[in-house]
Amino acid sequence: MSVPGPGPRRVPGPPEPGAAVPERRTDYAGAVYGSMLAASVIAASSVQEPHPRLSLVLLLVVTGLVFWAAHVYAHVAGQREAGQDVTFRQVRRVGRHEWPIVEAAALPALAVLVSPSLGAGENAWLALAVAVCQQVAWATLGAHRAGVRPRQVVAEGAVNLVLGLVIVAAKVAVGH
Repeated sequence: MSVPGPGPRRVPGPPEPGAAVPERRTDYAGAVYGSMLAASVIAASSVQEPHPRLSLVLLLVVTGLVFWAAHVYAHVAGQREAGQDVTFRQVRRVGRHEWPIVEAAALPALAVLVSPSLGAGENAWLALAVAVCQQVAWATLGAHRAGVRPRQVVAEGAVNLVLGLVIVAAKVAVGH
């Protein structure tokens, strides 16, 4: 059984004009970005609806989809502005590359849904913790897989933990 969540994608880097086709690499940036986005959505949410958990899950998914579409559009528009023709195949490739932004909402959304059965009630703290933890995990794994020195792997994790804690502090300060 697989657990839903953002996953790294094997994507080709953009080829330079006249250069050989680059080696395929794994890119964790979308998973890190999407996790930070999910944490921000949770921190900023104050859902006072008849069904607050469902509202937050929908907010996470819709926000992920909108930001995914914005990233795809920005990339395609950038190519077009640079004078390059854009094919549907390229749009699909960019869409797949950016999909971890959407996937990053899956585990926090699941945490929102199961939090009452775990005794966490209707609050979103469990989902926020999940989003921050996956952000740190994807950043750390990405650095490790990139082959950087262990000290830099730790630094990547620490920077992302600090960024996540800034989001948590914002939620506390706003009083949600």
